[in-house]
Amino acid sequence: MGQPKGDVGTREDLCLHRIQTVKDNLRSAKILLEAKEYKSANNRAYYAVFHAINAVHALYGNAYKRHKDVIGNFNKDFVKTKIFPREIGRKIGEVEEIRHASDYDDFYIASREESERQVAVADQFIQLVELYCREQGR
Repeated sequence: MGQPKGDVGTREDLCLHRIQTVKDNLRSAKILLEAKEYKSANNRAYYAVFHAINAVHALYGNAYKRHKDVIGNFNKDFVKTKIFPREIGRKIGEVEEIRHASDYDDFYIASREESERQVAVADQFIQLVELYCREQGR
């Protein structure tokens, strides 16, 4: 017999699934960084952050179609309320800007230092999200 149709698992299960996606993206970002593929590393670091935000949203059954809504609602519900530090909200904005430049600006030159910062921010944010998700899952 096949899988039942519809939602399978809990919100916490979805959160954990998304965190695995986050870890895959971060691992890819680190590989790309070492390969000196800085624009691509920036992209993967951003998507690690993006999927980490979606992991938090999953805990509350929230889903958004547009990136700006995912990030905007995270900032409104979790940064402005100080559940996550304000500094991380600023860093998420920077990660998003650099990813956008890396993906869409033909003349943008990504540096190793910048990509290292992107990956470090993603790593830091993922640790915060994992801790938060573990605490909320109890």
